[in-house]
Amino acid sequence: MRRVTLFVNGTSKNGKVVAVYGTLPDLLSVASNKLGIKASCFYNGKGGLIDDIALIRDDDVLYVSEGDSFVDPQNEIKPTLELQGSHTDWITLNIGGRLFTTTRSTLVSKEPESMLAHMFREKDVWGNKQDENGAYLIDRSPEYFEPILNYLRHGQLIVNEGINIRGVLEEARFFGIEQLAEQLEMAVKSSQPADDHSPISRKEFVRFLLTTPTKSELRCQGLNFSGADMSRLDLRYINFKMANLSRCNLSHANLCCSNLERADLSGANLDGANLQGVKMLCSNAEGASLKGCNFEDPSGLKANLEGANLKGVDMEGSQMTGINLRVATLKNAKLKNCNLRGATLAGTDLENCDLSGCDLQEANLRGSNVKGAIFEEMLTPLHMSQSVR
Repeated sequence: MRRVTLFVNGTSKNGKVVAVYGTLPDLLSVASNKLGIKASCFYNGKGGLIDDIALIRDDDVLYVSEGDSFVDPQNEIKPTLELQGSHTDWITLNIGGRLFTTTRSTLVSKEPESMLAHMFREKDVWGNKQDENGAYLIDRSPEYFEPILNYLRHGQLIVNEGINIRGVLEEARFFGIEQLAEQLEMAVKSSQPADDHSPISRKEFVRFLLTTPTKSELRCQGLNFSGADMSRLDLRYINFKMANLSRCNLSHANLCCSNLERADLSGANLDGANLQGVKMLCSNAEGASLKGCNFEDPSGLKANLEGANLKGVDMEGSQMTGINLRVATLKNAKLKNCNLRGATLAGTDLENCDLSGCDLQEANLRGSNVKGAIFEEMLTPLHMSQSVR
């Protein structure tokens, strides 16, 4: 494998070592990415144009041009009085001890009203200080300046990993680059964590799920998921106690053995969800949709909805064998064609509840309120021993 060192045409600083592979256009593409310029051709140290990749040898030093003629790097810092006022001459900036080489037009054209544009539009108008090699001295942070220079080169905001966006923002404000500052302000705002009371989105929650081992308990007690789309997710054994899940889409989600005690599920969609062994004591699911849910656990673990507010819920076609609905409120609920065999409905408010086609064999309805309840097309007749009031 051959390696070469690349420099921007006319300089011998801030070089990049790259591997040579493929064709000459491939190497030009690599040079563009590494040096932050639009590479057009290569020159060797004597100014010879490289037009074939076969001419490149291991450890060669190449100078990358954007289409301009070869510039001897020995003359990179010397002032060029004959180009007075030109916006295409190369200049070197010493930013906090680190050298950056660019063209005058790069600093002037993109943001003509910025401080950099005023500093370098005309030579020596601002009396810019120079070091012993002629590089212009600017006492700012080099790591935060690099994304700004690249933005002035190609118009795109690219901040490498490990660089604080806030630092780049302060530099953009200092140099008066307003359009870039606006982009950075939006980036800073989007990178900030959500407000404590802001709902957690599906994307954020999926990230939590992916970083948590399947056997670990994920604690989501008291969190706000209002309106989130959590459909078809694996939510087994998660503690949602007192969480806000109102208007959530939990359709076909696996909530097996989850803790939803005192959670707010009002208006939520849980159609087709797996609710085996779920704990929903005193939860509020008023107006929720639970059509076709499965509460029946083959191992005998029973779902517990004791004291839950289930006013107006639609639980049509759900499997609820052995479910505990003791003293729950099911007023105006739809439980058509549900399997409630062996369910505990003692003290439950079933006023105006539609229980048509339900299987209530061995269900305990002692003390329940069945005023206005519909018991049409029952699979098994209710026995007096079930003590319906």
